Amino acid sequence: MLDRNIETFIGCDSEYEEANIVLFGAPFDSTTSFRPGARFGSAAMRHESFGIETYSPYQDEDLTDYRVFDSGDMELCFGSAAEALDDIEERAEIILNDGKLPLLIGGEHLVTLGSVRAVAKKYENLHIIHFDAHADLRDDYLGVKLSHACVIRRCHELVGDGHIHQFCIRSGEREEFKFADAHTDMHRFDFDGLAEVVEKLKKEQAPVYFTIDLDCLDPSAFPGTGTPEAGGVSFKELLGAIEKVCEANVVAADVNELAPMLDASGASTAVACKVLRELLLALLKKTEK
Repeated sequence: MLDRNIETFIGCDSEYEEANIVLFGAPFDSTTSFRPGARFGSAAMRHESFGIETYSPYQDEDLTDYRVFDSGDMELCFGSAAEALDDIEERAEIILNDGKLPLLIGGEHLVTLGSVRAVAKKYENLHIIHFDAHADLRDDYLGVKLSHACVIRRCHELVGDGHIHQFCIRSGEREEFKFADAHTDMHRFDFDGLAEVVEKLKKEQAPVYFTIDLDCLDPSAFPGTGTPEAGGVSFKELLGAIEKVCEANVVAADVNELAPMLDASGASTAVACKVLRELLLALLKKTEK
């Protein structure tokens, strides 16, 4: 049983017992390799969400027609990535065991690993769909294995070959791309091949963990992130891809890597809020109103 947060993401103020989806924030960025600030992303998205509407004209759906519970930000140990991941795993496990879908708001991308650990324990044959500018497949970063540069490599150790499907990837070491060629299903630069992957996973009825690193977006649309990479997708391309992925059996998800102070205009935070709204609605419209 979790208590409602005082300030919730817009339209996400249902009681815990009634909710189909539970939001929780992981304000952690201690392994950020370039510009820090993602620890403030989840709180900024919650606060700035009241600048958008609960209704989506893209999907003709409204958050107020559904039940979402926002449990707020966790208190995480900034001095220990291992302890922070353990706490995230425990929170995701509580939500899963209560029959609800956990939706994690980062934070840097490493926070995904804690949630994936919990989901992998509950679901066999788990697949991960990963949107990102970066491969995140390093075995270590400066000698450290728990880093946002290594998160998908650590996830691969949990789910195995052929279970990670990567899109929009346009940055990484040569060795990461070699590793992907042998072990993951990597689609570089854009969403080509996404529809085919989703159809295959639907036929297999495979459980899917969906992780969105917002730097998959081009910096012209989303500059407020720690490691921006030119050549990304557009906002509307991302929305279409989110709707496509949510046709599969998504059992958990996350949105991460907004660093709000790196875009003083507030535009990046507004984009992140709309991405989260559209993700929520794409998941929720498969449930009963």
